[in-house]
Amino acid sequence: MSSDLTPKYWFRAKRYGWGWGLPTAWQGWVVLITYLVLVCGGIRFVHPSKDSLLYVAYVSVLSVGFVAICWLKGEPPRWRWGGRDT
Repeated sequence: MSSDLTPKYWFRAKRYGWGWGLPTAWQGWVVLITYLVLVCGGIRFVHPSKDSLLYVAYVSVLSVGFVAICWLKGEPPRWRWGGRDT
């Protein structure tokens, strides 16, 4: 029996360390794949060999957005030591 009060996370917290692992919902997979496509697709439009600073800025903006989505839609991050905590 599932409760409607339990939030549905798109990203599960990592078992060891701090942060998030792979997505657990289809929405998380869409966000991850979109992020990867934009990062790799940016190479075609912002040539890293010619304008590396612009490409670093581009990837940084995308990464901040990705982490923000993980923060909002993922399990609350905290340091985890594996099996000792839940």
